[in-house]
Amino acid sequence: MVRGIRGAINVHANTGEAIGGATARLLMAMLQANQIDASAVISAFFTMTTDLDAAYPAAAARQLGWLDVPLLDAQEIEVPGGMPRVIRVLLHVQSDRPRSGIQHVYLDEAVALRPDLHPRT
Repeated sequence: MVRGIRGAINVHANTGEAIGGATARLLMAMLQANQIDASAVISAFFTMTTDLDAAYPAAAARQLGWLDVPLLDAQEIEVPGGMPRVIRVLLHVQSDRPRSGIQHVYLDEAVALRPDLHPRT
């Protein structure tokens, strides 16, 4: 079955190093949270806020060895009051997990984008 996994992370600066590091960290966290090997990734769609333009998030996936995975980068529309410097990703993966078993991953300040997925303990 094909499942979609959502994730987001904020980036501390508009630099290639910061964008690449944050993207790699998010991708690895998404795979780990769902106990999925990178070979199960079918495709990845990345978006980033308009204040991030120093690098493509997909380049981080290539650095991780995702050489045969279709990747797409896009810039989001600018929304008043939106969180700055955010990368979002939608992974399509092969998984036998039910939809309810998929763990979406929001890291750092991006947790505020989906607080329902991160209940306070």
